[in-house]
Amino acid sequence: MNYKFLPFFAATIALIMTFTACSEDDTPPPPPNEEEVITTLNVFLTDDNGNTVTFSFEDLDGEGGNAPTITGGDLSVGTTYSGTITLLNETETPADDITLEIQEEDDEHQFFFSSDDATFAYTDQDGDGNPLGLTFTMTTSSMVNNGAAMTVILRHEPDKFGTGVSSGDITNAGGETDIEVTFPFTIN
Repeated sequence: MNYKFLPFFAATIALIMTFTACSEDDTPPPPPNEEEVITTLNVFLTDDNGNTVTFSFEDLDGEGGNAPTITGGDLSVGTTYSGTITLLNETETPADDITLEIQEEDDEHQFFFSSDDATFAYTDQDGDGNPLGLTFTMTTSSMVNNGAAMTVILRHEPDKFGTGVSSGDITNAGGETDIEVTFPFTIN
């Protein structure tokens, strides 16, 4: 047996073991915060008389399957509504209330609202005092319109300190869109 290469062989094995066995941090990285599965979004709009109009979005088979069902409603001219949003994942049994996740991760989410026929104001905040949007007010215009629309967007990890973001301007918000829905409505 030739032992002449044994020291070289042993040194090579030791070197390989050193590089593969040691690392600065053996802690596994935390799992990524996965995007919420949202199959249903409901917007409840209540006027000063206690009348509630419900806008709803439902897409039970997810993207790429059947088209979602989107239902708007009839609103009154020049009226301020108190708005509340609920979100569900109805692929789970029982349905998973995503609204609770949004509340728990309020610093990582913000709703944005837009309409040529209404104005919006936030009535809730995250733990840092920034807008969230699960509750809001919506004031309709003073003009009758049978073709109005309202878009609701939920952003995940927006830059809540971006220019105009605290007042609801999505332009500088960044982040990822969890859901975006445009609801038709009429103003009578």
